[in-house]
Amino acid sequence: MEIKKLRIIMNGVTGRMGTNQHLERSITAIIEQGGVKVSNDLIIMPEVLLTGRSEYKLKALAEKYGPGAIGKPYEYTTDLQGALDGKYGEFDIFFDASGTLQRADFIERAVKAGLAIYCEKPTAVETAEAVRLAKLVDDAGLKNGVVQDKLWLPGFRKIKMLKELGFFGKILSVRGEFGYWVFTGMDYDQPAQRPSWNYRSEDGGGMMIDMFCHWRYVIDNVFGPVKSLVSWGATDIDERRAEDGTPFPATADDSAYAMFLLEDGTMVQFNSSWCTRVRRDDLLTVQVDGIKGSAVAGLREVKVQSAADTPKPVWNPDIPQPIDFFAGWSDVPNNIEYDNAFKIQWEMFLRHVALDEPWNYTLMEGAKGVQLAELGMQSWKEKRWVDVPELD
Repeated sequence: MEIKKLRIIMNGVTGRMGTNQHLERSITAIIEQGGVKVSNDLIIMPEVLLTGRSEYKLKALAEKYGPGAIGKPYEYTTDLQGALDGKYGEFDIFFDASGTLQRADFIERAVKAGLAIYCEKPTAVETAEAVRLAKLVDDAGLKNGVVQDKLWLPGFRKIKMLKELGFFGKILSVRGEFGYWVFTGMDYDQPAQRPSWNYRSEDGGGMMIDMFCHWRYVIDNVFGPVKSLVSWGATDIDERRAEDGTPFPATADDSAYAMFLLEDGTMVQFNSSWCTRVRRDDLLTVQVDGIKGSAVAGLREVKVQSAADTPKPVWNPDIPQPIDFFAGWSDVPNNIEYDNAFKIQWEMFLRHVALDEPWNYTLMEGAKGVQLAELGMQSWKEKRWVDVPELD
């Protein structure tokens, strides 16, 4: 049995997403399961070096997750440049989960080091910069990727399965509701549950730059290419409290509403808000309506209603509603075991780097998400529909 080791610099993993989804539930989980099994003769095994600005936080993460995975704390350092220069040995992959505005510098340094690059989205806050970074990496001939985790959520996988099986027939429309109430931190004993930079546009925050990047790859890969859009954003809550307890003016949009017209004429709508209280099945629900049937997907579960099971309501506001509209839906069964979405994509990227297996989720694909967010901002500002051109 050959064990092919891939050494990874994991930068910026002290943040919420970097710790929970990438370090704990992806890389550590992969190590603990014995690596990525390619065949009976080959296993890909990641080895990590944690990097960041806070030695205290890095040490805590190394000591929390390393012993269960490798029998000792993970290696860590605040000397990122030293790691890129080979001070801690040779590496194969550079991963970045730092703030969006810091990403360009880290990618540029990793390109100079000649490493494959994998990073969180968005890759930038402007399309031109996102394209520049993608071109920089491609011109250097380096394998690269951007996180597009929602494609491997059970809910979207089931929707894609239903579509490929012909359950919907012709799809007429898609409607997504996303979000929940993010506490401002201004109220007693109600701390905010998201980082404060998300609500400052000067720090790269904002609902459109955050979520339109997701909606772009979801729509493109599950439903089809986006032709044009119209959107509206808002800063609903204008003051929040930072992690150090200091109030700050919220300058970023915390709600965004959009209609995306696809090339085949399908209408896709997404409402996204950090200022909404949830009364639906999940934090994200997506309803797909087709001629032959409809489906409502949450993050994991999906309910369907076929044409034959569709009730025939009659409008009459003068009597109590006689139809239980929730009763006519059935569950799509969980016929397989669904792994963590971030972990699935990590395993695919490791196989791409080690074995040159096909890979579509490049930095240029990530740039398309930035483009959609920037066009959303333009539509909001100009109060009009805008087209989505091809990216070179």
